[in-house]
Amino acid sequence: MSPPRPLPWLDPGAPFPPAESAWGQQDPIPGLLAAGGTLDTPTLRQAYRQGIFPWYSEGQPILWWSPDPRMVLRPARFRPSHSLRKALRAALRQGRLQIRMDSAFDAVIVACAHTPRPGQHGTWILPEIKAAYRGLHREGIAHSVEAWWDGRLVGGLYLVNMGRAVFGESMFSHRPNASKMALAALVAACRAWGVTLIDCQQNTRHLASLGAAEEARDRFLHDVRQAIAEPTPDWRWDCLYWNQLWPDAALDTLSSPIPAAPL
Repeated sequence: MSPPRPLPWLDPGAPFPPAESAWGQQDPIPGLLAAGGTLDTPTLRQAYRQGIFPWYSEGQPILWWSPDPRMVLRPARFRPSHSLRKALRAALRQGRLQIRMDSAFDAVIVACAHTPRPGQHGTWILPEIKAAYRGLHREGIAHSVEAWWDGRLVGGLYLVNMGRAVFGESMFSHRPNASKMALAALVAACRAWGVTLIDCQQNTRHLASLGAAEEARDRFLHDVRQAIAEPTPDWRWDCLYWNQLWPDAALDTLSSPIPAAPL
């Protein structure tokens, strides 16, 4: 067996190698593209524009990824389960669920840090990751979608948005279905805004059950290049977005925000 190709090491400010040059199935860690570099806003902008994302654990250098295939959720293909539909409809009709965007970004990323990815010990959302994505949030690039129940934050997710491309990062749930409800709200908003892809990065059974599927990296990168050239949406939630999922789901009772209790 031939030795693996050398993994590029990035100096701060150096350009990324082409995403297509990431390690493949014949290499020790498929999808791994490079190591090193920094997590400043210009570097992260450059990464996402090229379909590259950081993911590493404590004690490791910054690792950059471009998997092939790529897990992608097309908003038009979102398929919530019957139980999720039932729970969401009930929550909307009872007026107990409120969706918000960017009202508690810090709380969302902290909660996500305490929800490790399946099969992973500990968290990849290290202090430097939190700081980096808070910086992206201040620049209007990173956003949160939040599920509030009776005025308390119970679930949500955070993401990166460039143009009409959305790159999902992590989610959490402190109540059954709460993160799925936040995802459903994101999909509804994306449909209303004309967003054509939500990057899910890696394949999980949970995402596949909701309609996400693996796509060839070439197609993904092509669609990202087209999507980021489009205008960026205005990240404000409107309960009428629920009409993108169910014509009868937008309720007048959701038009007035529920006062938030302290976190």
